Amino acid sequence: MTDILILTHADFCSPGHLGVVLDRAQREFTVLRVDQGELDDYDLDRPKAVAIMGGPMSVNDPMPWIGQEIDAIRYWVDRDVPMIGHCLGGQLIARALGASVHRMPYTEIGWQPLAKRAQAADNPWLAHLPQEFAIYQWHSDTFELPEGAEGLMGSPWCPNQGFAWGDKVLGLQGHPEMTEDLVRLWLTDWAHLLDETQASQQGRAQMLEDLPAKVTALNQVAEGFYQRWLSLAFA
Repeated sequence: MTDILILTHADFCSPGHLGVVLDRAQREFTVLRVDQGELDDYDLDRPKAVAIMGGPMSVNDPMPWIGQEIDAIRYWVDRDVPMIGHCLGGQLIARALGASVHRMPYTEIGWQPLAKRAQAADNPWLAHLPQEFAIYQWHSDTFELPEGAEGLMGSPWCPNQGFAWGDKVLGLQGHPEMTEDLVRLWLTDWAHLLDETQASQQGRAQMLEDLPAKVTALNQVAEGFYQRWLSLAFA
């Protein structure tokens, strides 16, 4: 086991570009599938940094492992462990901090424009970002802001796209970890979920247009988050 822990919940929601960043930095990491019981015997005192990836399930689904993961997150919050959550991961962190997570009346999918909230412009999690930028989205649930959290950014379809809690916890609604391969995989395996009649969704062709350039820009967004997360753990 290593000091960096990544929690996953589905084989198609991998660490993606986060794994690339860690490999480049020569940081070893452990990946556990929480939905397959791999957190059961894990030493919660071990990690110095935790990343929580996405998944197709809802925080509100009646699965025993969801409660177990929320309890683990609360333990790491109490230990002041740097954490970053992606989509479902951000929702799990929000729930662990006492916030509600609920279904939206539509599904937000595609390269959506995000904007920093004015009051969060100086937050160090956002220091590498312009006022407006894009993050890949695929979600039907959204989180409310936990008490004491700072809302960081929003999109036209989802006002709560990210929050900071204290100085070491970042919850995100989108998917900064996406790679070209992951985007193409999702648009192949999950194409039946797309509905271009919803204004909140981009069409498949639009999502794939100029994909290398879009992913390169997204990598820069992600790397700023990941570098701060690592610096907090290994200063």
